[in-house]
Amino acid sequence: MKMGVQHRVVIVGGGFGGICAAQALKRAPVQVTLIDRRNFHLFQPLLYQVATGGLSPANISAPLRVVLKRQSNTSVRLGEVVDVDVANQQVVCGDGEKIGYDTLIVAAGSVSNYFGNEQWQEDAPGLKSMADADEIRRRVLLAFESAETEPDAQKRQAWLTFVIAGGGTSGVELAGALSELAHHTLKRDFRQIDPRSARILLVEGGDRLLPTFPVSLSAKANATLARMGVEIQTSARVTDVQADSITITKGDQTQHVATRTVLWAAGVQASPLGRLIAQRIGSEVDNGGRIPVGSDLTISGHPELLILGDLARVIGEDGKPLPGVAQVAIQQGHYAAKLIRRRIAGKDLPAFRYKDYGSLAVIGRNAAVADLNWLRVGGFFAWLLWLFVHLRATIQFQNRILVLMQWMWSYITRNQSALLIPDKNPNWRLGDVGRTFTPK
Repeated sequence: MKMGVQHRVVIVGGGFGGICAAQALKRAPVQVTLIDRRNFHLFQPLLYQVATGGLSPANISAPLRVVLKRQSNTSVRLGEVVDVDVANQQVVCGDGEKIGYDTLIVAAGSVSNYFGNEQWQEDAPGLKSMADADEIRRRVLLAFESAETEPDAQKRQAWLTFVIAGGGTSGVELAGALSELAHHTLKRDFRQIDPRSARILLVEGGDRLLPTFPVSLSAKANATLARMGVEIQTSARVTDVQADSITITKGDQTQHVATRTVLWAAGVQASPLGRLIAQRIGSEVDNGGRIPVGSDLTISGHPELLILGDLARVIGEDGKPLPGVAQVAIQQGHYAAKLIRRRIAGKDLPAFRYKDYGSLAVIGRNAAVADLNWLRVGGFFAWLLWLFVHLRATIQFQNRILVLMQWMWSYITRNQSALLIPDKNPNWRLGDVGRTFTPK
């Protein structure tokens, strides 16, 4: 590892891990290059609110150059890393440009996991990028518009049937937001249909919603969603997705549901860039495409390669892999920056240790669940806590103000501020598994 003032750090990905690492290196004697195919940092925990019209895209995103403009040792490159030349310590961008590094931090994030059924993504978009959120909002709002003009009762009901695959945090939050949209926001906006007649079906393969939460909080979430009119099917699997229907299998029973809107929240996998890097260094990846890394977040035999966030398989103190949540990536980003500083100074750094502050999931108005390890609570208090934590975590002060104002307006009026139907983007899948990396 080369030492000195001109030590080159390349960071791939401007998500939580990448942006935190870059900011933590602000006064370090290094030259930092942050590369991302988007020019903005996206606050993904609130992406579902963009997808359901509660927030505008600009509310939860911040231009990378603006975030890092006061860091004289940091430059931002708009581009996509398509390969890594490990031997020569260079990353290769899509336009052919090669950028050298002394330390490479890879925090490329994750994509939706269709478990070998990638053909489903055309009819069941995931929610991992702003393009995905726009596509979901387009489909949801067009479903109500199409139902308004559909004379056939069965076809009208298909338009008003929304199926969400996956009962984790994303699925639960989407289901709650859709329920509030149908039962409150849109209830007086149409003349031929009653939006409150919409059927919202949440399908979870496990035996309960929010499987990473305690059983008691899962039960609270289940009860709250049921009161909001959401139909919940657990221990059920999606076995087929078509443009006008979905097939659900539960035990030895198969159910066909006529629907024109299926939303995918059933799982994620590491960015394809992880498999490419593993291929380059002769390593393996786990079932989720994550690269096993050591206690210092580096790949065995390659101390110059640090892998963060959803791309890294890190074993926690309980012997289980760390979850793919924002807090893990944030802490790893700070650790990576500290490790680089210590190495340059010729010092060691203890192993990375994740501090679990707990988990939160919002269900709807005045309803959320919170597992803080020392406190497990649901309802209004958990909802207030969810609001505070997410506002505090938003990367820019102006975004916090914008989000807070939108939330206050929505709470008082029950209106959503961004119910605009975007034009169809033929490339929306590029934010999901449609983009692949092919080794040269």
